[in-house]
Amino acid sequence: MPQPAKAAHAAPRSSSTRVVLASLAGTTIEWYEFFIYGTAAALVFDQLFFPSYDALVGTLLSLSTFALAFVARPIGGALFGHFGDRLGRKSMLVVTLTLMGGATLCIGLLPTYETIGVAAPILLVLLRVLQGMSLGGEYGGAVLMSVEHAGPGRRGFFGALVNTGAGWGMLLANLAFLLTSQMSDESFMAWGWRVPFLLSAVLVGLGLLIRLKLAESPDFERVKASGEVRKAPLAEVLSKHWPRVLLMCLAYIPAGVTFYIATVYSLSYGEKQLGMDRDMILQLVLLINVFTIVAIPFFGWLSDRVDRKRIFWVSIVAMAALPYVWFSLFGSGSFGLMLLGFVVLFIPYAANYGTMPAFFAHVFPPAVRYTGMSVGYTLGTVFGSGLAPIIATWLYDGTGSWTAIALYMTAAGVVGTVAALFLTERAAVEPAAEGAPA
Repeated sequence: MPQPAKAAHAAPRSSSTRVVLASLAGTTIEWYEFFIYGTAAALVFDQLFFPSYDALVGTLLSLSTFALAFVARPIGGALFGHFGDRLGRKSMLVVTLTLMGGATLCIGLLPTYETIGVAAPILLVLLRVLQGMSLGGEYGGAVLMSVEHAGPGRRGFFGALVNTGAGWGMLLANLAFLLTSQMSDESFMAWGWRVPFLLSAVLVGLGLLIRLKLAESPDFERVKASGEVRKAPLAEVLSKHWPRVLLMCLAYIPAGVTFYIATVYSLSYGEKQLGMDRDMILQLVLLINVFTIVAIPFFGWLSDRVDRKRIFWVSIVAMAALPYVWFSLFGSGSFGLMLLGFVVLFIPYAANYGTMPAFFAHVFPPAVRYTGMSVGYTLGTVFGSGLAPIIATWLYDGTGSWTAIALYMTAAGVVGTVAALFLTERAAVEPAAEGAPA
């Protein structure tokens, strides 16, 4: 007899490769648009949209708008995850990319406080919420499209490739700001900061052309063919799978705290607290993203051959221990030592983020996988990513030392380690029984 179930889990190699490349391209664009906002928030938005406050308050308000998107991400995750489990992964990925592109373009055209007063920060907040909702629905769909199309022994690797989208996106964002920061301060503040936002329109158009040609996920097609599509996947996830949602949320936190303190908070900390040159910090962040783009797929590949969960939780332990090394080297003022500190900190981050997609994708059964993964992951980004730069700023202002920030990163690691130990890949049994890897 034919084996349709197995086919549903393993698309042809050429098709699965196209899907992962398309998912990576779209996710890169989404993260580029997300990160250019974070960079602008750290460097200029306090002066352009919150000029009536002192430097510290303006910085905190600017970073708060950055964090607001993370609050919106679970809303987008729940909304797009719900319809992704009902209507399919592909259609939701087209919607999320369009929404992100429109919001980012509008930010690039937005008048500042000097022009329209208090309406400027209000509109900025609304557009940032739309960005957050879009990315909240994007991540789960892109990961699942790639993982569910992957054949035997490739789920970890394909999922990790999609996760390099964050690195590619930040790489492009930092390149854009490095180029515009060569302008005079007057030109950069007047219009140069807008250029990275406006350029995103071209990237979004290309991304949509790629995504519209994708085939639907084989796992979703199997669920649809068997009549297992849920009428209310969100309600089912919240009523039956909420412990897994909570554990996934907590397990993500260390990666978010590590990444956003090292790549977002470090911009304002290095420039405003340590008196470092802005371009040097941007160059460090750019180089470490090149490193993660290589390292994340390696650990994804390794997770197809070694216990994925073990790599995941051991990497969290390392992230909890290494912030003290990173801060010490970052404060040295030596470019070489600072870069070494970033590499040391980002090896365990890459191991964690490289194994995360396939690990998280198999926590929930296929019929509610998009919803469950999106809600659990995005809730983690609220506490682990969005609040990290604000908490770090507050801790440094209150203590005058980086030690309190390092202790905060360690505490996040302890929480994540405990959660990861209890998180299991229940859905991994299904493809394994059909000859595909867990």
